[in-house]
Amino acid sequence: MYWRERAACLHEDPDLFFPIGTTGPTLEQIDEAKAVCRRCPVVEQCLDWVVQVGQVDGIWGGMTANERALRRREARRAEGTVTTAA
Repeated sequence: MYWRERAACLHEDPDLFFPIGTTGPTLEQIDEAKAVCRRCPVVEQCLDWVVQVGQVDGIWGGMTANERALRRREARRAEGTVTTAA
């Protein structure tokens, strides 16, 4: 995984990318982690990798687990593979 050697998060504390909770200081931690991702030259490769392997926890490719799940659902809808109740 050569792209990981170029990641902006390489020398960051890994705990930054695995916040616990969804309110208060955790939101600040999420913003801080995403700021690292925004300056990362391999953010797209990171996001591709995390989607490919199915990692559910943490901030990867600039997205939280919930954001990645929403993106997957939207992609499936766009492909017509998700049905919705009438």
